[in-house]
Amino acid sequence: MEISWQDFEKVDLRVGTIVDVQDFPEARKLAYQLKIDFGPEIGLRKSSAQITTLYTKDVLMGRQIVAVINFPPKQIGKFMSECLVTGFADAHGNIVLTSVERELPNGAKLM
Repeated sequence: MEISWQDFEKVDLRVGTIVDVQDFPEARKLAYQLKIDFGPEIGLRKSSAQITTLYTKDVLMGRQIVAVINFPPKQIGKFMSECLVTGFADAHGNIVLTSVERELPNGAKLM
C-alpha cells in the first residue's frame, strides 16, 4: 500500500535518550517501563517496551532510540505509555531497537 508524502509527514519520529528503566511486572508479556528524554521542546515521555530478551536495563540506560511521539497516550495496566519506541523483529521475533548512527540532540526529528 502506497502512502502520500502528507501521510508520512503526520508521523512524528524523534530521537530520545533513555534516562530511566524499570521492570514492568504487571505487563502480560515481559517488558520494561522506559523514561525517555526528548529535549526541552518535548520533555520526558514514558513508554512500555517488550525488549527484555535482547536488552538489560544497564545496556538501555543512556541509549538513544527512535520513537513516535504523536500517538495518543495508551493505558497499559496502571502505566500510561506516552510514545511508541520503534524496532524490528529479528528471526526469532525479538525486538531490535531502532537507533541512530551517531549521537544527536534529543528531540531531533526524522526528515
